[in-house]
Amino acid sequence: MQKAIVITEQPVSVSVPVGYSFTLRCRAEACTSLQYQWFCQHQSACCQIPGATEQDLLITAQQTQLYTCRINDLYKNAIFSNWVKVEVHQCVARDLLPQLWRGEPVIILNPIEQKVEVGKPLQLQCAAMGVPAPSFQWYRNGNVLEHQKKKKLWISHAKVSDSGTYLCCASNSHGEHWTNAVDIHVGEQSQPTSGTCRSEKFFGEYSTDKIALLVGNNHYQHHPNLMAPVTDVFELSLLLKQLGFQVVSLLDLNKAEMMTAVSRFLQLLGKGVYAIFYYAGHGYEHSGRNYMVPIDAPQPYAPENCISVQRILQKMQQRQTALNLILLDTCRKWYNPECALSQVQPLEPWGNTVYGYATSEDAEAYELQDGEFSSGIFMKYLKKHILQEKKVTHMLEDVLEDIGRDPLVTGKQVMEIKHTLKEARALTDPICPLGAAALRWGHNHELLNEIVMFPCGAQVELRFHQVFSNVIYVCAKLQAPPSHIADVRLLLCRPTERQDVAILKDSCADQVESLLASVYKQEEQDCAFQLTGLQKIQTDVLLQLDLHYTQLSTKQRTCESLQKILQKSLVAQLFSHRNSTLPNYQQTPVSAGSLCLRDTSTLSASPKAQASLRMGSGHSLPNSNPSNSCSEPEENDESNLSELCSALLRAGPGQDCP
Repeated sequence: MQKAIVITEQPVSVSVPVGYSFTLRCRAEACTSLQYQWFCQHQSACCQIPGATEQDLLITAQQTQLYTCRINDLYKNAIFSNWVKVEVHQCVARDLLPQLWRGEPVIILNPIEQKVEVGKPLQLQCAAMGVPAPSFQWYRNGNVLEHQKKKKLWISHAKVSDSGTYLCCASNSHGEHWTNAVDIHVGEQSQPTSGTCRSEKFFGEYSTDKIALLVGNNHYQHHPNLMAPVTDVFELSLLLKQLGFQVVSLLDLNKAEMMTAVSRFLQLLGKGVYAIFYYAGHGYEHSGRNYMVPIDAPQPYAPENCISVQRILQKMQQRQTALNLILLDTCRKWYNPECALSQVQPLEPWGNTVYGYATSEDAEAYELQDGEFSSGIFMKYLKKHILQEKKVTHMLEDVLEDIGRDPLVTGKQVMEIKHTLKEARALTDPICPLGAAALRWGHNHELLNEIVMFPCGAQVELRFHQVFSNVIYVCAKLQAPPSHIADVRLLLCRPTERQDVAILKDSCADQVESLLASVYKQEEQDCAFQLTGLQKIQTDVLLQLDLHYTQLSTKQRTCESLQKILQKSLVAQLFSHRNSTLPNYQQTPVSAGSLCLRDTSTLSASPKAQASLRMGSGHSLPNSNPSNSCSEPEENDESNLSELCSALLRAGPGQDCP
């Protein structure tokens, strides 16, 4: 009985650049000697290749063709191998292939980001070279798409659920290679509803999230205090929330706290996010690099005590954000310019960065003190234009023009804008979709108003207002007392903060009260106080209400107490340290006659608004002599931002940190 011809090694398909030489192999076994003949097919014509009668076929790739091999024995039996495809890529960059290429996959075409209307077809395409030719597998949001195993991904009728991040893996026996990840957005062409993309903007620009960090430093330990940052941060926070931003607003941070806040902020940025970093406080500039001054920075300024804004921006860029907006409401005076210039490393040319400086180089930024409010000149006009539906750089140009027309700062303060923004991105752009991470960033544990009842039957309403992310205003209002008691006095006791817990100065407390009155309907309260420095308080907070009254039946004076536990705030979790010492709280009563919040007359009020300097150096008082010490920050000696943040995090973020 004749032994059938058995092919032991089939030829394999390849994908190679034009001019590349390789060998197709075919091996077979039989009881007699075998003869081989190779064939090719191009444009539907199949023909025998003259002289191709060996097991191996040497080919120099010129055009894409199909190949097969016929094997004959002496008994005129014949069998054909599998058809294989030699895919030839005509336009491949010379440096794309490694010098010693072994045939591992090389991506030569990446898929492209798309915005697709619901019901329309979605097609993604990639290409890769390899010997053997790579196989393909598509993924969406990290999950395998079982039926998408070709170079082209095809969905005939796209659904909203098809939105996501897509990428493809090309693999063969030598390894695997991944394409770039691309975002695909499938949306309706309809009128917008809350939380969805607007039809007129759907095929324009949009963000995947909007995240903002606002820092205002008012009260310095070793430098002159400022008045405006508390108001500016508060008002900007309200406006950004109207634009859909998830906002964390923080007052009076030391260097470690500023670094922690920035680190958490950076962790939540990602591809497509609109990110805003705003700082109001002392600052300065040298050789194009801007430095922020924490509240604990000593005199004179030194690199190890200040924070480089450009380094924060470099880290923001690494997160592949769609828009990085840096707003610096600080002075830009050159500090110790006689020192050697520091080198500024250029940013990546990604076209997504906008700087809005409150003032120009080597100049101060001014505060406006008018009545009960104090505001920076920059913020006065920024809040007028920030809600406009126009490219962010055009919006800032409107701010610049208004500042230029203000007679109070003519010849003293001129705003400056720098940007590389290549797309028409606006702060009003829609969010598609809203990120869960940002929700955790901007939303604190919400404290709801509640009614509490004392044993005697008296009821008290507790109200909580989140003024800033690290400041809560707590107030209590006694309801109509029962008829059997009289001469009622309510005391709201609060924990006495440790020394390292920031306490708002009287003037700042007055400003916060005025800011609250501008937003919330203020009613007369029996007692109130501000709980500040929440980033430092790493435990739940115990509040106590004391009710003093006279019982009409016995004429005896009686005191009853109730306690309320305020859970550790989300901002405290952001700043948590495993090894931090728990606060030792004591009880200090606050009555209606001894409120923390005092009358706003402490702020300067005049018939005409006056401008005062938000000075950028440690020598901001008039007629003070400049320092002779040379402490110019030479590219922040404390190493780079990521190392600092990592070191701070190693010092102890808790498990409940996002």
